[in-house]
Amino acid sequence: MQEEIFTAMQEQYQKGVFTIPTTFYFSVDDIKKTLTLDADSCRIEEGKTVEEADCVCKTSAKMFSRILNDGYRPGIMDFMNGSIKSNAPQLLQQLLTAVGK
Repeated sequence: MQEEIFTAMQEQYQKGVFTIPTTFYFSVDDIKKTLTLDADSCRIEEGKTVEEADCVCKTSAKMFSRILNDGYRPGIMDFMNGSIKSNAPQLLQQLLTAVGK
């Protein structure tokens, strides 16, 4: 199911939201993906393909699905209680905008 979510993110990418190349590393349970977004595209690669991503996000498949399929908007408590771990939550919000969520 998470594989389909990543594919949908790529297909729904709205050009221009990210004006400079920005990398995201996702660890969603056993799935590891690197996303590179720029003004024109969203590229997804298997595993961690960059030394340091601009944004790292670790979460469960259940939470990932809630956010991208069910429209759930995480709050500060989701980050404080460890349901979502990220070094750049503001970039996650921008990513949601870029994929039409």
